[in-house]
Amino acid sequence: MILIISSQNADINSPVDPRFGRSQFFIKYDTNTNHWEAIKNSSVNQRGGAGIAAAQIAVNHKAEVVISGDFGPNAFNALKAAGITMMTFLQDTSTVQDTIDHYKQGKLNPFE
Repeated sequence: MILIISSQNADINSPVDPRFGRSQFFIKYDTNTNHWEAIKNSSVNQRGGAGIAAAQIAVNHKAEVVISGDFGPNAFNALKAAGITMMTFLQDTSTVQDTIDHYKQGKLNPFE
């Protein structure tokens, strides 16, 4: 399963970023191989449409689940249309690695 997690920096131990469309980076994580890579969010400085552009990044990287603190309405609609599950961090989440661990433990909630 391919996860995309919003991150403040380009590392799996980076703090999570609660903003999906304006997140500086995304960490792409493959739960089957435990391989990860950082993806620069090219839409972070767009004046408008950052959420849709960020959703397109998730689609392009074949994400099945996107995890962030919040999703704007445009990102929500784009991800939903693409069939990508959206989930939110737990309150005590501090790093991307924490988020991955919480996902594997089944502790995350769907974003609705």
